[in-house]
Amino acid sequence: MTGELVALEAEYDRTGITPGIVHIGVGGFHRAHQAMVIDDLLRHGGHRDWGICGVGLLPGDARMRDALAAQDNLYTLVIKHPDGSLDHRTVGSIVEYLLAPDDPEAVLERMADPATRIVSLTITEGGYNFDQVTGEFDTTDPAVAADAVPGAVPTTVFGYVVEALARRRERGIAPFTVMSCDNVQGNGTKARTVFSAFAGLRDPELGDWVRSEVAFPNSMVDRITPVTTDEDRELVRERIGVEDRWPVVAEPFFQWVLEDEFPLGRPEWSEAGVQLVDDVEPYELMKLRLLNASHQAMAYFGYLAGHRYAHEAMADPAIAALLRAYMESEATPTLRPVPGIDLNDYRATLLERFGNPEIRDTLARLCMESSDRIPKWLVPVIRERLAAGGDVRLSAAVVASWARYAEGVDEAGEPIDVNDRLADILVPRARSQRSDPLAFLRDPSLFGDLVDDPRFTRPYLDTLDRLHTIGAAATLELLVGD
Repeated sequence: MTGELVALEAEYDRTGITPGIVHIGVGGFHRAHQAMVIDDLLRHGGHRDWGICGVGLLPGDARMRDALAAQDNLYTLVIKHPDGSLDHRTVGSIVEYLLAPDDPEAVLERMADPATRIVSLTITEGGYNFDQVTGEFDTTDPAVAADAVPGAVPTTVFGYVVEALARRRERGIAPFTVMSCDNVQGNGTKARTVFSAFAGLRDPELGDWVRSEVAFPNSMVDRITPVTTDEDRELVRERIGVEDRWPVVAEPFFQWVLEDEFPLGRPEWSEAGVQLVDDVEPYELMKLRLLNASHQAMAYFGYLAGHRYAHEAMADPAIAALLRAYMESEATPTLRPVPGIDLNDYRATLLERFGNPEIRDTLARLCMESSDRIPKWLVPVIRERLAAGGDVRLSAAVVASWARYAEGVDEAGEPIDVNDRLADILVPRARSQRSDPLAFLRDPSLFGDLVDDPRFTRPYLDTLDRLHTIGAAATLELLVGD
C-alpha cells in the first residue's frame, strides 16, 4: 500500500465505553488475546461497560503508556498467515491506561471502583513469587515485605490487588474476580494461594477473607505472539498505511479455555470463541506439556545448532523429529482425555504453528526465563513418567540442552545472553559442569531430588557429554536416531 499514512481510527463508536476490567501487564499477548476478545464483543454491540483499563506496574511500562496515549489507546493487531497473507484490525477495547508509578492512588481507586468487576493478569510465570518445590508464596522478597507494611504505597502486583480488595471490603463493595491469564498450571488456584498469602502478611483476617470470598477462575490461553519489531512497524506502515507506535503481530491460532466463576458477572465470552468449562486442567496440561515444553525442546537445541528463529529450527528435520517424539512418547502419556480435542490433530497443528515463517518468533525469546518455565512445564512430565516407570530420555535431553545453553557461550565461542532472573546463579553453575557434570541439577528449588535419580541422570549426562564433545547438531541426530 502506498500513499499518505492515516491515523488509527476505531471501527465502532467508543463514546461511553467504560472500564469493567482492569488488566495488569499490558503486553503483546494481552493485546492479541483478551483485548481482542473484548474488541470482538464491542463490534457485535453491547458490552459497553466491559472496556479495559490497562495498568503498568513498572517504570519501564512508560513506553506502553506513551505509545497508547499518542493514539487514543488504539493499536493494530496483525495476523500473519503462513502463506504471507495478512489480516488486520484496529483494536479499541483498551479505553484507559494507568502507569502505577505515576499515580498509585489512581490505580487503587480504579480497582476499588464498583464498576470494576474483573482484575486480570498477565504478569509472566515468575510474577507469582512462589517456591518452585513447595508451591508456597515467597515472603522473603524485599518488595513483597515492603508492600506488606501497613500504609505502604504499593509497588508489587500483590500490594495493589490486595489493597484494592481491602478498600472494597471496608466500603461494603463485593470483591472483583482475579483472573490469571498466565502460563502457570492451575493459574487461578495459584493466584488464590499467593494473593491470600500476601493478604495474610498484612492481616490474617484479610488473608482468610481473600481466600474464601474472592473468585480466582483457572484458565488456559494460547496464541503465539512474538515481540513487536521495527520491521513489524514498517510492515504496518507499508501494507496497511497507518502509523502505529506499537502494533501487535500474532499467529492465526487462538484458544482460550476459562472456568466460569464470575460472581459479579462477566462479558459473554463464548460469543467471541472462548470455551467456558467446569474443569480447565485437561486443557492447560495439554498446552503446558505439549506446546510450552516443546518450545523449550526446540529453543536450546535450536540455538546451539545455529538457528535463531523458531521456523528455522522447525525446518531442521532432527529438531522436528525430537519434538514429535517427545510429544508422542513422553508428554502425551501424562495427559488426561481433553474434551473436544483430538490429541493427534493437536500435535500436528503445533508443528505447523511452530513452522509459520511469517511469525519470526525468536529462539532467544523462547529461551528467556527458563528457570520459571522448565520447572513448571517439563519437570512435571519427568516426575509423572518416572512415577509410572516410563522413559524420560528425551525430557532429560531437553534439560541438558538448557544446562549447556546456560553456560553463556555457543559452539562458536560467541557469548549467549542468558536472560533469566536467576542468571547470576545459573551461569556459574552451568560453567562448572565440565568438571562436575551434575552441578546444574543441584538446585532443589528447580529440580527437587531429580539429581538423585539415575533413571533421569543417566540420559541427562549422556546428552550433556555429547553436547560438549560433538555439538548440538550431531547430538540431535543421535537422539532421534536412537
